[in-house]
Amino acid sequence: MVKSKTLYVCSECGACSPKWQGQCPGCGEWNTLLETVAEKSGNHRYQSLAPIARLQTLSEIEPRESERLPTGIGEFDRALGGGLVAGAVVLIGGDPGIGKSTLLLQALSAMACGHKVLYVSGEESGEQVALRARRLGLETRQLRLLAEINLEKILATLKAEKPQVAVIDSIQTLWSDELSSAPGSVAQVRECAAQLTRLAKESGITIILVGHVTKEGALAGPRVLEHIVDTVLYFEGDTHSSFRLVRAVKNRFGAVNELGVFAMTDKGLKGVNNPSALFLSQHGQEVAGSCVMVTQEGTRPLLVEIQALVDPSHGNPRRLTVGLEAQRLAMLLAVLHRHAGIVCFDQDVFVNAVGGVRITEPAADLAVLLAIVSSLRNKALPNKLIVFGEVGLAGEIRPAPRGQERLKEAAKLGFTHALIPQANKPKQAIDGIEVVAVRRVEEAVEKVRSLD
Repeated sequence: MVKSKTLYVCSECGACSPKWQGQCPGCGEWNTLLETVAEKSGNHRYQSLAPIARLQTLSEIEPRESERLPTGIGEFDRALGGGLVAGAVVLIGGDPGIGKSTLLLQALSAMACGHKVLYVSGEESGEQVALRARRLGLETRQLRLLAEINLEKILATLKAEKPQVAVIDSIQTLWSDELSSAPGSVAQVRECAAQLTRLAKESGITIILVGHVTKEGALAGPRVLEHIVDTVLYFEGDTHSSFRLVRAVKNRFGAVNELGVFAMTDKGLKGVNNPSALFLSQHGQEVAGSCVMVTQEGTRPLLVEIQALVDPSHGNPRRLTVGLEAQRLAMLLAVLHRHAGIVCFDQDVFVNAVGGVRITEPAADLAVLLAIVSSLRNKALPNKLIVFGEVGLAGEIRPAPRGQERLKEAAKLGFTHALIPQANKPKQAIDGIEVVAVRRVEEAVEKVRSLD
């Protein structure tokens, strides 16, 4: 029996190597080479899918304007950029049990009333999916289901049924007859995703792929999987909490970093129309180490509580963040020492963004600093104060984008004072909120004292 030839493929860049080695020869990443079966020689399996295209100028092409297809779930549509696009491929990933299959089953149930949809289940049997739909109280008479993991059979069903939207749950369970490697391997995931994407572009079917994640939180499989799809969504949030966040990290048809907020109930995921009020539901009394900031998630301003705890260290001081960048905390503590004279080198510093939200924008810098100062001095900040602004290494406070929208969102929720960068100071007063503009870190610390 002839032994199959094996290759080692990088899960990050897709480069191939005839033997295993610690570092990828293509991208230089470590421990990313995975064993796979080499492809057989002969006619390429994509030959029938690649018709000869004629050369033409871009002005000759008439683009078709097609309306987006709403999913029936407002927060899901927001993360997608307004709804589903015909022929688009969406990849959604998240931790096990966080609600990916539940959300997609709810969306297909809502769309099945007026559109042709198909749910392909590779992880659960048809009976399991039916039990989950019954538990959620969903209408399923028009919802078609296929429990299959063979790629060729799935492609044949999609071509025959021609649904408008199809969900593949999940891409790691599919396998193709063209390869002898196991489902979930680099070669199988890349092969199945490529053929499904080609079918979506040719037929106009919108395909939603469910993807597994690694223990580090990244999507499992080759990095090329995220490159070939049109939209990548990540589920965020603690599985022990009732809050779920769906964030768009890539979107060819909408804004990146759009955020959809959901609450997990016994009837599935429910969209939250006012997430700021949800994240601030426990913020009622003045507590030392607490500061409310306005972050910008895509096109939506969002109020989030930043909590800090500063405690004397009994050895090497610890720096720990949850929902914020850990490396940026060390930089902010150095700026606080150099320009405001506040020393934390003998203190443990812990910073947390309440509600499980992850903040990546630098506009959170000023709120983090003031929360640290509040905890260190054990003196609470004013209860109706909101803060935002980026802090530079020279101690200057830089403006944040869309400052007007942030202030209006804070005023709508009853906040009466705002400490913001000088460059974000509005030209006209905003009803219900008093704005204090600052230029330096030390000035911001003094201004907070005067607001007490």
